[in-house]
Amino acid sequence: MQCLKIAAAASLVLLTASCAMAAPVKTLRYILPAAEASFDPALGRDYYTGHVTEAIFETLYTYDYLARPVKLAPETAAALPEVSGDGKTYLIRLKQGSYFTPDPAFGGKRRELTVADYVYSWKRLFDPRLASPNAWLLEGKVVGLDALAAQARQTGRFNYDAPVAGLEIIDPYTLRIHLTHTDFNLGMILAYEPLAAVAREVIDKYGDARGEVAGHPVGTGAYKLGEWIRGSRIVLEENTGHRPETWDFQPSVDGDERIVARMQGKKMPQIGRIEISVQLEDQSRWLSFISGGADIFWLEGALSPKALVDGRLRPELAARGIQLSRIVDPELSYYYWNMRDPVVGGFSKEKVALRRAIAMAHDVDEEIRLVLNGEAQRLYFPIPPGVAGHDAQYQPLLRYDPVLANQLLDRYGYRKGADGWRTLPDGKPLVITYTSRNEANGVLMAELWRKTYHRLGIRMANQRMIFSDIQKAETLCKIQTRTYQWLADYPDGDNFMQLFYGGNIGQNNNGCYQDAQFDAWFEASHSMPPGPQRDALYRKMARRIEAQAVVMPAFSRYRNMLAQPAVIGYKKHPILHQEWKYIDIESKD
Repeated sequence: MQCLKIAAAASLVLLTASCAMAAPVKTLRYILPAAEASFDPALGRDYYTGHVTEAIFETLYTYDYLARPVKLAPETAAALPEVSGDGKTYLIRLKQGSYFTPDPAFGGKRRELTVADYVYSWKRLFDPRLASPNAWLLEGKVVGLDALAAQARQTGRFNYDAPVAGLEIIDPYTLRIHLTHTDFNLGMILAYEPLAAVAREVIDKYGDARGEVAGHPVGTGAYKLGEWIRGSRIVLEENTGHRPETWDFQPSVDGDERIVARMQGKKMPQIGRIEISVQLEDQSRWLSFISGGADIFWLEGALSPKALVDGRLRPELAARGIQLSRIVDPELSYYYWNMRDPVVGGFSKEKVALRRAIAMAHDVDEEIRLVLNGEAQRLYFPIPPGVAGHDAQYQPLLRYDPVLANQLLDRYGYRKGADGWRTLPDGKPLVITYTSRNEANGVLMAELWRKTYHRLGIRMANQRMIFSDIQKAETLCKIQTRTYQWLADYPDGDNFMQLFYGGNIGQNNNGCYQDAQFDAWFEASHSMPPGPQRDALYRKMARRIEAQAVVMPAFSRYRNMLAQPAVIGYKKHPILHQEWKYIDIESKD
Protein backbone atom coordinates (compact mmCIF):
# COMPACT_ATOMS: atom_id res chain seq x y z
CA MET A 1 0.00 0.00 0.00
CA GLN A 2 2.88 2.37 0.89
CA CYS A 3 4.53 1.66 -2.49
CA LEU A 4 1.37 2.74 -4.31
CA LYS A 5 1.35 6.01 -2.41
CA ILE A 6 4.99 6.66 -3.31
CA ALA A 7 4.31 5.90 -7.00
CA ALA A 8 1.29 8.18 -7.03
CA ALA A 9 3.32 10.98 -5.45
CA ALA A 10 6.10 10.52 -8.02
CA SER A 11 3.59 10.70 -10.86
CA LEU A 12 2.18 13.92 -9.44
CA VAL A 13 5.65 15.48 -9.29
CA LEU A 14 6.36 14.52 -12.91
CA LEU A 15 2.99 15.89 -14.05
CA THR A 16 3.58 19.16 -12.19
CA ALA A 17 7.04 19.53 -13.72
CA SER A 18 5.67 18.81 -17.17
CA CYS A 19 2.97 21.46 -16.80
CA ALA A 20 5.54 24.00 -15.60
CA MET A 21 7.75 23.34 -18.65
CA ALA A 22 4.91 23.58 -21.20
CA ALA A 23 4.56 27.16 -22.43
CA PRO A 24 1.00 28.47 -22.58
CA VAL A 25 -0.47 28.82 -26.05
CA LYS A 26 -0.28 32.44 -27.14
CA THR A 27 -3.63 33.71 -28.36
CA LEU A 28 -4.41 36.68 -30.58
CA ARG A 29 -7.94 38.06 -30.83
CA TYR A 30 -9.07 39.69 -34.05
CA ILE A 31 -12.31 41.21 -35.40
CA LEU A 32 -13.74 40.97 -38.92
CA PRO A 33 -16.29 43.67 -39.90
CA ALA A 34 -18.16 41.33 -42.28
CA ALA A 35 -19.03 37.64 -42.32
CA GLU A 36 -16.77 35.13 -43.96
CA ALA A 37 -17.79 33.31 -47.14
CA SER A 38 -16.23 30.15 -48.58
CA PHE A 39 -12.98 28.76 -47.19
CA ASP A 40 -12.32 27.14 -50.57
CA PRO A 41 -9.56 29.24 -52.21
CA ALA A 42 -11.12 28.69 -55.63
CA LEU A 43 -14.42 30.25 -54.52
CA GLY A 44 -13.38 33.01 -52.13
CA ARG A 45 -13.22 36.52 -53.57
CA ASP A 46 -13.63 38.88 -50.63
CA TYR A 47 -11.02 40.48 -48.44
CA TYR A 48 -12.51 39.27 -45.17
CA THR A 49 -12.51 35.55 -45.99
CA GLY A 50 -9.03 36.05 -47.43
CA HIS A 51 -7.72 36.52 -43.89
CA VAL A 52 -8.55 32.89 -43.14
CA THR A 53 -7.68 31.22 -46.45
CA GLU A 54 -4.32 33.01 -46.48
CA ALA A 55 -3.53 31.53 -43.06
CA ILE A 56 -4.58 27.95 -43.92
CA PHE A 57 -3.47 27.57 -47.52
CA GLU A 58 -0.18 28.42 -49.19
CA THR A 59 0.74 29.85 -52.55
CA LEU A 60 4.05 29.41 -54.33
CA TYR A 61 5.00 33.00 -53.57
CA THR A 62 4.22 35.66 -50.99
CA TYR A 63 5.66 39.07 -50.09
CA ASP A 64 8.56 40.12 -47.91
CA TYR A 65 7.07 41.22 -44.59
CA LEU A 66 9.03 44.47 -44.20
CA ALA A 67 10.07 45.49 -47.72
CA ARG A 68 8.52 48.74 -49.01
CA PRO A 69 7.84 49.00 -51.90
CA VAL A 70 6.54 45.46 -51.62
CA LYS A 71 8.79 42.70 -52.88
CA LEU A 72 7.86 39.20 -54.04
CA ALA A 73 9.30 36.34 -51.96
CA PRO A 74 9.10 32.52 -52.05
CA GLU A 75 6.50 30.77 -49.89
CA THR A 76 6.38 27.08 -50.83
CA ALA A 77 8.65 27.71 -53.81
CA ALA A 78 12.37 27.29 -53.19
CA ALA A 79 13.21 30.55 -54.96
CA LEU A 80 11.71 33.18 -57.21
CA PRO A 81 10.74 31.82 -60.66
CA GLU A 82 13.27 31.58 -63.46
CA VAL A 83 11.67 33.60 -66.27
CA SER A 84 12.65 33.39 -69.94
CA GLY A 85 13.74 36.54 -71.73
CA ASP A 86 10.47 36.75 -73.66
CA GLY A 87 8.40 36.42 -70.47
CA LYS A 88 6.54 33.35 -71.76
CA THR A 89 8.17 30.54 -69.75
CA TYR A 90 8.43 30.22 -65.97
CA LEU A 91 10.48 27.53 -64.24
CA ILE A 92 9.42 26.94 -60.64
CA ARG A 93 11.15 24.78 -58.06
CA LEU A 94 9.28 23.69 -54.93
CA LYS A 95 10.63 23.34 -51.39
CA GLN A 96 10.59 19.78 -50.14
CA GLY A 97 9.03 18.92 -46.79
CA SER A 98 5.73 20.84 -46.89
CA TYR A 99 2.80 18.70 -45.69
CA PHE A 100 -0.97 19.09 -45.65
CA THR A 101 -2.55 19.04 -42.21
CA PRO A 102 -3.72 15.51 -41.30
CA ASP A 103 -7.17 14.57 -42.56
CA PRO A 104 -9.14 11.31 -43.00
CA ALA A 105 -8.96 11.92 -46.75
CA PHE A 106 -5.29 10.90 -46.63
CA GLY A 107 -5.93 7.51 -45.05
CA GLY A 108 -3.68 8.09 -42.07
CA LYS A 109 -0.59 8.88 -44.17
CA ARG A 110 1.45 12.08 -44.22
CA ARG A 111 0.69 13.88 -47.45
CA GLU A 112 3.50 15.97 -48.92
CA LEU A 113 2.84 18.94 -51.17
CA THR A 114 4.01 18.60 -54.78
CA VAL A 115 3.71 20.75 -57.89
CA ALA A 116 0.93 18.43 -59.09
CA ASP A 117 -1.23 19.89 -56.30
CA TYR A 118 -0.84 23.36 -57.78
CA VAL A 119 -1.64 22.10 -61.28
CA TYR A 120 -4.79 20.41 -59.96
CA SER A 121 -5.81 23.49 -57.98
CA TRP A 122 -5.42 25.78 -61.01
CA LYS A 123 -7.44 23.41 -63.16
CA ARG A 124 -10.27 23.66 -60.62
CA LEU A 125 -10.60 27.37 -61.38
CA PHE A 126 -11.66 26.38 -64.91
CA ASP A 127 -14.13 23.63 -64.02
CA PRO A 128 -17.55 24.88 -65.23
CA ARG A 129 -19.33 23.02 -62.41
CA LEU A 130 -17.40 25.00 -59.80
CA ALA A 131 -17.92 28.35 -61.57
CA SER A 132 -14.97 29.91 -59.78
CA PRO A 133 -14.97 33.73 -59.76
CA ASN A 134 -11.18 33.57 -59.92
CA ALA A 135 -10.66 31.96 -63.33
CA TRP A 136 -9.72 35.40 -64.71
CA LEU A 137 -6.34 35.09 -62.98
CA LEU A 138 -5.18 32.51 -65.53
CA GLU A 139 -7.69 32.88 -68.37
CA GLY A 140 -6.01 33.23 -71.73
CA LYS A 141 -2.57 32.87 -70.15
CA VAL A 142 -1.59 29.18 -69.93
CA VAL A 143 -1.20 27.12 -73.10
CA GLY A 144 -4.01 24.55 -73.29
CA LEU A 145 -5.83 25.47 -70.08
CA ASP A 146 -8.70 27.37 -71.72
CA ALA A 147 -9.12 24.56 -74.24
CA LEU A 148 -9.58 22.06 -71.41
CA ALA A 149 -12.34 24.25 -69.99
CA ALA A 150 -14.01 24.56 -73.41
CA GLN A 151 -13.99 20.79 -73.79
CA ALA A 152 -15.63 20.43 -70.36
CA ARG A 153 -18.42 22.79 -71.37
CA GLN A 154 -19.11 20.61 -74.41
CA THR A 155 -18.94 17.24 -72.67
CA GLY A 156 -20.32 18.27 -69.27
CA ARG A 157 -17.30 16.76 -67.52
CA PHE A 158 -13.97 18.34 -66.62
CA ASN A 159 -11.10 15.91 -67.17
CA TYR A 160 -8.64 16.63 -64.37
CA ASP A 161 -6.33 13.89 -65.61
CA ALA A 162 -5.91 15.40 -69.06
CA PRO A 163 -2.45 16.90 -69.56
CA VAL A 164 -2.17 20.64 -70.17
CA ALA A 165 0.73 21.59 -72.44
CA GLY A 166 1.33 24.81 -70.54
CA LEU A 167 1.68 23.06 -67.18
CA GLU A 168 4.69 20.79 -67.58
CA ILE A 169 5.43 18.70 -64.48
CA ILE A 170 9.12 17.82 -64.72
CA ASP A 171 9.27 16.03 -61.35
CA PRO A 172 7.33 16.27 -58.06
CA TYR A 173 9.17 19.47 -57.15
CA THR A 174 9.68 21.16 -60.52
CA LEU A 175 7.12 22.83 -62.78
CA ARG A 176 7.55 24.65 -66.08
CA ILE A 177 4.73 26.99 -67.13
CA HIS A 178 4.31 27.91 -70.79
CA LEU A 179 2.28 31.06 -71.42
CA THR A 180 0.32 32.04 -74.51
CA HIS A 181 1.84 35.51 -74.46
CA THR A 182 4.45 37.57 -72.65
CA ASP A 183 3.56 38.21 -69.02
CA PHE A 184 6.08 39.48 -66.51
CA ASN A 185 3.49 39.64 -63.72
CA LEU A 186 2.76 35.92 -63.33
CA GLY A 187 4.86 35.63 -60.17
CA MET A 188 2.61 38.16 -58.42
CA ILE A 189 -0.50 36.38 -59.65
CA LEU A 190 0.83 33.09 -58.24
CA ALA A 191 1.10 34.83 -54.85
CA TYR A 192 -2.66 35.44 -54.69
CA GLU A 193 -4.54 32.97 -52.45
CA PRO A 194 -7.06 31.65 -55.04
CA LEU A 195 -3.99 29.99 -56.62
CA ALA A 196 -3.07 28.23 -53.38
CA ALA A 197 -2.72 24.46 -53.32
CA VAL A 198 -5.54 22.14 -52.29
CA ALA A 199 -5.30 18.35 -52.17
CA ARG A 200 -7.32 16.34 -54.68
CA GLU A 201 -8.06 13.67 -52.07
CA VAL A 202 -9.82 16.26 -49.91
CA ILE A 203 -11.92 17.55 -52.79
CA ASP A 204 -12.83 14.00 -53.82
CA LYS A 205 -13.81 13.00 -50.27
CA TYR A 206 -15.94 16.02 -49.37
CA GLY A 207 -17.10 16.92 -52.84
CA ASP A 208 -17.56 20.20 -54.67
CA ALA A 209 -21.17 19.27 -55.41
CA ARG A 210 -22.09 18.94 -51.73
CA GLY A 211 -20.28 22.16 -50.85
CA GLU A 212 -18.54 20.61 -47.85
CA VAL A 213 -15.10 21.59 -49.14
CA ALA A 214 -15.93 25.26 -48.60
CA GLY A 215 -16.24 24.59 -44.86
CA HIS A 216 -13.56 21.92 -44.55
CA PRO A 217 -10.27 23.65 -45.42
CA VAL A 218 -7.18 21.44 -45.49
CA GLY A 219 -3.99 23.25 -46.43
CA THR A 220 -0.25 23.39 -45.77
CA GLY A 221 -0.21 26.81 -44.07
CA ALA A 222 0.91 27.92 -40.63
CA TYR A 223 -2.63 27.53 -39.25
CA LYS A 224 -5.55 25.12 -39.45
CA LEU A 225 -9.25 25.55 -38.72
CA GLY A 226 -10.10 24.75 -35.11
CA GLU A 227 -13.64 26.02 -34.50
CA TRP A 228 -16.20 27.67 -36.74
CA ILE A 229 -19.60 29.18 -36.03
CA ARG A 230 -20.77 30.65 -39.33
CA GLY A 231 -20.94 34.42 -39.38
CA SER A 232 -19.92 34.65 -35.73
CA ARG A 233 -16.69 33.00 -34.62
CA ILE A 234 -13.63 31.41 -36.24
CA VAL A 235 -10.73 29.87 -34.34
CA LEU A 236 -7.44 28.99 -36.02
CA GLU A 237 -4.86 26.77 -34.36
CA GLU A 238 -1.19 26.42 -35.19
CA ASN A 239 -0.35 23.74 -37.72
CA THR A 240 2.40 22.11 -35.68
CA GLY A 241 3.39 20.01 -38.68
CA HIS A 242 4.24 23.08 -40.74
CA ARG A 243 7.76 23.15 -42.17
CA PRO A 244 10.19 25.08 -39.92
CA GLU A 245 10.39 28.81 -40.64
CA THR A 246 12.51 31.44 -38.92
CA TRP A 247 11.81 35.18 -38.77
CA ASP A 248 14.52 36.80 -40.92
CA PHE A 249 13.65 40.14 -42.52
CA GLN A 250 15.59 43.34 -43.05
CA PRO A 251 14.42 46.86 -42.24
CA SER A 252 13.40 49.09 -45.16
CA VAL A 253 11.92 52.23 -43.53
CA ASP A 254 12.28 54.06 -40.22
CA GLY A 255 10.82 52.06 -37.35
CA ASP A 256 11.62 48.66 -38.81
CA GLU A 257 14.79 48.38 -36.72
CA ARG A 258 12.70 48.09 -33.55
CA ILE A 259 10.67 45.25 -35.10
CA VAL A 260 13.82 43.43 -36.24
CA ALA A 261 15.40 43.74 -32.80
CA ARG A 262 12.42 42.03 -31.14
CA MET A 263 11.63 39.39 -33.77
CA GLN A 264 14.88 38.33 -35.48
CA GLY A 265 15.58 34.60 -35.22
CA LYS A 266 12.23 33.59 -33.72
CA LYS A 267 10.31 30.56 -34.93
CA MET A 268 7.26 31.36 -37.06
CA PRO A 269 4.51 31.42 -35.99
CA GLN A 270 4.88 32.49 -32.37
CA ILE A 271 1.13 32.82 -31.86
CA GLY A 272 -0.54 29.43 -31.56
CA ARG A 273 -4.21 30.43 -31.60
CA ILE A 274 -6.17 33.09 -33.51
CA GLU A 275 -9.67 33.86 -32.22
CA ILE A 276 -11.74 35.78 -34.78
CA SER A 277 -15.12 37.30 -34.05
CA VAL A 278 -17.45 38.76 -36.68
CA GLN A 279 -18.92 42.09 -35.56
CA LEU A 280 -20.86 44.13 -38.10
CA GLU A 281 -21.44 47.35 -36.16
CA ASP A 282 -18.72 49.96 -35.79
CA GLN A 283 -19.44 50.82 -32.17
CA SER A 284 -19.43 47.19 -31.06
CA ARG A 285 -16.04 46.63 -32.65
CA TRP A 286 -14.60 49.75 -31.08
CA LEU A 287 -15.86 48.87 -27.58
CA SER A 288 -14.44 45.38 -27.95
CA PHE A 289 -10.98 46.68 -28.77
CA ILE A 290 -10.85 49.55 -26.28
CA SER A 291 -11.93 47.22 -23.46
CA GLY A 292 -9.13 44.78 -24.31
CA GLY A 293 -11.33 42.23 -26.09
CA ALA A 294 -9.29 42.38 -29.31
CA ASP A 295 -5.54 42.61 -29.86
CA ILE A 296 -5.47 44.03 -33.41
CA PHE A 297 -8.19 46.30 -34.70
CA TRP A 298 -9.06 47.62 -38.15
CA LEU A 299 -10.03 51.26 -37.53
CA GLU A 300 -12.29 52.22 -40.42
CA GLY A 301 -13.10 55.82 -41.31
CA ALA A 302 -16.32 56.11 -39.32
CA LEU A 303 -14.43 55.34 -36.11
CA SER A 304 -11.27 57.30 -36.80
CA PRO A 305 -12.14 60.34 -34.59
CA LYS A 306 -12.22 58.03 -31.58
CA ALA A 307 -8.54 57.18 -32.02
CA LEU A 308 -6.93 59.74 -34.33
CA VAL A 309 -6.33 63.47 -34.56
CA ASP A 310 -4.86 64.65 -37.88
CA GLY A 311 -3.74 61.12 -38.68
CA ARG A 312 -1.95 60.64 -35.35
CA LEU A 313 -2.90 58.52 -32.37
CA ARG A 314 -4.73 60.39 -29.62
CA PRO A 315 -2.39 61.12 -26.69
CA GLU A 316 -4.51 59.20 -24.20
CA LEU A 317 -4.29 56.05 -26.34
CA ALA A 318 -0.56 56.47 -26.94
CA ALA A 319 -0.11 56.79 -23.17
CA ARG A 320 -1.76 53.38 -22.79
CA GLY A 321 0.78 51.87 -25.19
CA ILE A 322 -1.71 51.42 -28.07
CA GLN A 323 0.17 51.12 -31.38
CA LEU A 324 -0.84 52.58 -34.77
CA SER A 325 0.22 51.23 -38.18
CA ARG A 326 -1.08 53.58 -40.90
CA ILE A 327 -0.78 53.23 -44.68
CA VAL A 328 -2.59 54.37 -47.82
CA ASP A 329 -4.20 51.21 -49.11
CA PRO A 330 -3.36 50.13 -52.68
CA GLU A 331 -7.08 50.40 -53.27
CA LEU A 332 -9.48 51.86 -55.81
CA SER A 333 -12.81 53.00 -54.42
CA TYR A 334 -15.06 53.89 -57.34
CA TYR A 335 -18.65 54.25 -58.47
CA TYR A 336 -19.97 52.12 -61.31
CA TRP A 337 -23.13 52.08 -63.39
CA ASN A 338 -24.37 48.81 -64.86
CA MET A 339 -23.78 49.05 -68.59
CA ARG A 340 -26.43 46.38 -69.25
CA ASP A 341 -29.10 48.19 -67.28
CA PRO A 342 -31.92 49.68 -69.42
CA VAL A 343 -31.94 52.97 -67.49
CA VAL A 344 -28.26 53.81 -66.83
CA GLY A 345 -26.49 51.48 -69.27
CA GLY A 346 -25.58 51.73 -72.92
CA PHE A 347 -23.45 53.95 -75.15
CA SER A 348 -26.05 56.25 -76.74
CA LYS A 349 -25.44 59.97 -76.22
CA GLU A 350 -28.28 60.41 -73.76
CA LYS A 351 -27.08 57.46 -71.62
CA VAL A 352 -23.51 58.75 -71.54
CA ALA A 353 -24.87 62.21 -70.66
CA LEU A 354 -26.88 60.78 -67.76
CA ARG A 355 -23.86 59.04 -66.25
CA ARG A 356 -21.64 62.09 -66.78
CA ALA A 357 -24.17 64.32 -65.07
CA ILE A 358 -24.38 62.00 -62.06
CA ALA A 359 -20.58 61.91 -61.81
CA MET A 360 -20.38 65.71 -61.94
CA ALA A 361 -23.09 66.10 -59.29
CA HIS A 362 -21.39 63.90 -56.70
CA ASP A 363 -19.11 65.69 -54.26
CA VAL A 364 -16.36 63.16 -53.57
CA ASP A 365 -14.54 65.50 -51.19
CA GLU A 366 -17.74 65.78 -49.13
CA GLU A 367 -17.99 61.98 -49.03
CA ILE A 368 -14.40 61.66 -47.82
CA ARG A 369 -15.06 64.29 -45.16
CA LEU A 370 -18.45 63.11 -43.90
CA VAL A 371 -18.51 59.35 -44.45
CA LEU A 372 -14.81 58.57 -44.02
CA ASN A 373 -13.90 61.37 -41.60
CA GLY A 374 -11.15 62.45 -43.95
CA GLU A 375 -9.51 59.02 -43.93
CA ALA A 376 -8.90 58.78 -47.69
CA GLN A 377 -6.96 60.39 -50.53
CA ARG A 378 -8.82 61.71 -53.58
CA LEU A 379 -8.12 59.56 -56.64
CA TYR A 380 -8.72 60.48 -60.29
CA PHE A 381 -6.83 57.64 -61.98
CA PRO A 382 -8.13 54.03 -61.81
CA ILE A 383 -4.76 52.71 -60.61
CA PRO A 384 -3.98 53.78 -57.00
CA PRO A 385 -0.71 55.08 -55.52
CA GLY A 386 1.91 52.48 -54.69
CA VAL A 387 0.89 50.30 -57.64
CA ALA A 388 2.89 50.02 -60.87
CA GLY A 389 1.13 52.10 -63.53
CA HIS A 390 -0.28 54.82 -61.25
CA ASP A 391 -0.34 58.29 -62.84
CA ALA A 392 -0.27 61.04 -60.20
CA GLN A 393 -0.39 63.73 -62.92
CA TYR A 394 -3.59 62.56 -64.59
CA GLN A 395 -6.13 65.37 -65.05
CA PRO A 396 -9.81 64.32 -65.17
CA LEU A 397 -12.37 65.55 -67.68
CA LEU A 398 -15.26 65.40 -65.23
CA ARG A 399 -15.16 67.56 -62.11
CA TYR A 400 -17.73 68.49 -59.50
CA ASP A 401 -20.13 70.94 -61.16
CA PRO A 402 -23.85 70.43 -60.36
CA VAL A 403 -24.91 73.42 -62.49
CA LEU A 404 -23.26 72.03 -65.62
CA ALA A 405 -24.59 68.55 -64.74
CA ASN A 406 -28.18 69.84 -64.73
CA GLN A 407 -27.64 71.67 -68.01
CA LEU A 408 -26.37 68.42 -69.54
CA LEU A 409 -29.53 66.58 -68.50
CA ASP A 410 -31.72 69.36 -69.87
CA ARG A 411 -29.92 69.20 -73.20
CA TYR A 412 -30.43 65.45 -73.61
CA GLY A 413 -34.13 65.32 -72.77
CA TYR A 414 -34.19 64.42 -69.08
CA ARG A 415 -36.79 67.06 -68.30
CA LYS A 416 -38.21 68.08 -64.94
CA GLY A 417 -41.95 67.75 -64.41
CA ALA A 418 -44.21 70.00 -62.40
CA ASP A 419 -43.24 68.02 -59.28
CA GLY A 420 -39.55 68.86 -59.80
CA TRP A 421 -38.47 65.33 -60.65
CA ARG A 422 -36.87 64.41 -63.95
CA THR A 423 -38.22 61.90 -66.44
CA LEU A 424 -36.51 59.77 -69.06
CA PRO A 425 -36.36 61.25 -72.58
CA ASP A 426 -39.42 59.14 -73.48
CA GLY A 427 -41.41 60.74 -70.63
CA LYS A 428 -41.37 57.73 -68.28
CA PRO A 429 -40.34 58.28 -64.61
CA LEU A 430 -36.62 58.28 -63.92
CA VAL A 431 -35.72 56.33 -60.77
CA ILE A 432 -32.21 55.04 -60.03
CA THR A 433 -31.56 52.36 -57.42
CA TYR A 434 -28.37 52.72 -55.40
CA THR A 435 -27.31 49.54 -53.59
CA SER A 436 -25.47 49.70 -50.28
CA ARG A 437 -24.52 47.40 -47.45
CA ASN A 438 -27.03 47.26 -44.62
CA GLU A 439 -24.82 48.39 -41.74
CA ALA A 440 -24.47 51.98 -40.50
CA ASN A 441 -21.78 53.03 -42.96
CA GLY A 442 -23.83 51.76 -45.90
CA VAL A 443 -26.85 53.76 -44.71
CA LEU A 444 -24.75 56.91 -44.45
CA MET A 445 -23.30 56.36 -47.93
CA ALA A 446 -26.79 55.92 -49.38
CA GLU A 447 -28.01 59.16 -47.84
CA LEU A 448 -25.08 61.05 -49.33
CA TRP A 449 -25.89 59.63 -52.76
CA ARG A 450 -29.56 60.56 -52.29
CA LYS A 451 -28.33 64.12 -51.84
CA THR A 452 -26.41 63.82 -55.13
CA TYR A 453 -29.45 62.62 -57.06
CA HIS A 454 -31.63 65.31 -55.50
CA ARG A 455 -29.21 67.93 -56.85
CA LEU A 456 -30.22 66.67 -60.28
CA GLY A 457 -33.92 66.20 -59.60
CA ILE A 458 -33.61 62.41 -59.90
CA ARG A 459 -35.51 60.07 -57.60
CA MET A 460 -33.26 57.53 -55.87
CA ALA A 461 -34.27 54.23 -54.29
CA ASN A 462 -31.92 52.54 -51.82
CA GLN A 463 -31.53 48.77 -51.86
CA ARG A 464 -29.74 47.53 -48.74
CA MET A 465 -28.22 44.05 -48.81
CA ILE A 466 -25.69 41.97 -46.91
CA PHE A 467 -22.25 41.94 -48.48
CA SER A 468 -22.33 38.35 -49.76
CA ASP A 469 -25.70 38.89 -51.49
CA ILE A 470 -24.39 42.02 -53.19
CA GLN A 471 -21.46 40.03 -54.53
CA LYS A 472 -23.75 37.38 -55.99
CA ALA A 473 -26.00 39.98 -57.63
CA GLU A 474 -23.01 41.77 -59.15
CA THR A 475 -21.76 38.65 -60.89
CA LEU A 476 -25.19 38.41 -62.55
CA CYS A 477 -25.17 42.09 -63.60
CA LYS A 478 -28.17 42.74 -61.34
CA ILE A 479 -26.90 45.82 -59.44
CA GLN A 480 -27.78 49.13 -61.12
CA THR A 481 -25.19 51.29 -59.36
CA ARG A 482 -23.13 51.25 -56.20
CA THR A 483 -19.83 52.24 -54.59
CA TYR A 484 -17.23 49.51 -54.91
CA GLN A 485 -13.79 48.96 -53.41
CA TRP A 486 -11.03 46.91 -54.98
CA LEU A 487 -7.93 46.24 -52.92
CA ALA A 488 -4.87 45.08 -54.84
CA ASP A 489 -4.50 41.32 -55.20
CA TYR A 490 -1.06 42.06 -56.60
CA PRO A 491 0.66 45.47 -56.84
CA ASP A 492 0.37 46.06 -60.58
CA GLY A 493 -1.95 48.18 -62.74
CA ASP A 494 -3.15 45.07 -64.55
CA ASN A 495 -5.02 44.09 -61.38
CA PHE A 496 -7.10 47.26 -61.62
CA MET A 497 -7.60 47.59 -65.37
CA GLN A 498 -8.97 44.03 -65.43
CA LEU A 499 -11.98 45.38 -63.50
CA PHE A 500 -13.23 46.88 -66.77
CA TYR A 501 -12.22 44.11 -69.19
CA GLY A 502 -15.17 42.58 -71.05
CA GLY A 503 -13.86 39.06 -70.53
CA ASN A 504 -14.25 39.49 -66.78
CA ILE A 505 -18.00 40.11 -66.76
CA GLY A 506 -19.44 37.70 -64.20
CA GLN A 507 -16.21 37.80 -62.21
CA ASN A 508 -14.76 41.21 -61.31
CA ASN A 509 -16.25 43.49 -63.98
CA ASN A 510 -19.24 44.48 -61.84
CA GLY A 511 -20.33 47.29 -64.16
CA CYS A 512 -20.62 44.69 -66.94
CA TYR A 513 -18.71 47.01 -69.29
CA GLN A 514 -17.64 45.69 -72.67
CA ASP A 515 -15.89 47.83 -75.26
CA ALA A 516 -13.84 46.42 -78.14
CA GLN A 517 -11.25 49.20 -78.06
CA PHE A 518 -10.70 49.02 -74.31
CA ASP A 519 -10.45 45.22 -74.47
CA ALA A 520 -7.88 45.40 -77.29
CA TRP A 521 -5.74 47.85 -75.31
CA PHE A 522 -6.02 45.71 -72.18
CA GLU A 523 -4.90 42.60 -74.04
CA ALA A 524 -2.03 44.52 -75.65
CA SER A 525 -0.83 45.70 -72.23
CA HIS A 526 -0.08 42.10 -71.24
CA SER A 527 2.81 41.92 -73.70
CA MET A 528 4.49 44.96 -72.13
CA PRO A 529 6.65 45.02 -69.00
CA PRO A 530 5.91 47.81 -66.51
CA GLY A 531 7.27 51.06 -67.91
CA PRO A 532 6.52 54.17 -70.00
CA GLN A 533 5.04 52.31 -72.98
CA ARG A 534 2.51 50.44 -70.85
CA ASP A 535 1.80 53.54 -68.75
CA ALA A 536 0.85 55.45 -71.92
CA LEU A 537 -1.59 52.70 -72.83
CA TYR A 538 -3.08 52.77 -69.33
CA ARG A 539 -3.70 56.52 -69.74
CA LYS A 540 -5.64 55.86 -72.94
CA MET A 541 -7.71 53.20 -71.18
CA ALA A 542 -8.42 55.51 -68.24
CA ARG A 543 -9.50 58.33 -70.54
CA ARG A 544 -11.84 56.04 -72.47
CA ILE A 545 -13.76 54.80 -69.46
CA GLU A 546 -13.96 58.36 -68.17
CA ALA A 547 -15.24 59.76 -71.48
CA GLN A 548 -17.88 57.02 -71.64
CA ALA A 549 -18.67 57.62 -67.94
CA VAL A 550 -18.48 53.91 -67.22
CA VAL A 551 -17.03 54.39 -63.75
CA MET A 552 -15.79 57.26 -61.64
CA PRO A 553 -12.61 56.79 -59.56
CA ALA A 554 -13.12 58.30 -56.12
CA PHE A 555 -10.46 57.67 -53.48
CA SER A 556 -7.94 55.38 -51.82
CA ARG A 557 -8.63 54.88 -48.13
CA TYR A 558 -6.11 55.04 -45.32
CA ARG A 559 -5.66 51.76 -43.50
CA ASN A 560 -5.35 52.40 -39.78
CA MET A 561 -4.57 49.32 -37.74
CA LEU A 562 -4.43 49.53 -33.95
CA ALA A 563 -2.59 47.01 -31.80
CA GLN A 564 -2.61 46.50 -28.06
CA PRO A 565 0.68 47.05 -26.15
CA ALA A 566 1.24 43.29 -25.87
CA VAL A 567 1.51 42.83 -29.65
CA ILE A 568 5.11 42.61 -30.86
CA GLY A 569 6.47 43.25 -34.35
CA TYR A 570 3.24 44.36 -36.02
CA LYS A 571 3.36 46.34 -39.27
CA LYS A 572 0.45 46.48 -41.72
CA HIS A 573 1.36 44.98 -45.09
CA PRO A 574 -0.20 46.58 -48.19
CA ILE A 575 -0.95 43.27 -49.96
CA LEU A 576 -1.16 40.51 -47.34
CA HIS A 577 -4.58 40.20 -45.71
CA GLN A 578 -3.12 39.54 -42.27
CA GLU A 579 0.29 39.31 -40.61
CA TRP A 580 -0.40 36.73 -37.91
CA LYS A 581 2.52 34.39 -38.53
CA TYR A 582 5.03 37.26 -38.61
CA ILE A 583 4.20 38.75 -35.20
CA ASP A 584 4.33 37.83 -31.52
CA ILE A 585 2.31 38.68 -28.43
CA GLU A 586 3.32 38.80 -24.80
CA SER A 587 1.72 36.05 -22.78
CA LYS A 588 -1.23 37.22 -20.73
CA ASP A 589 -0.48 34.72 -17.98
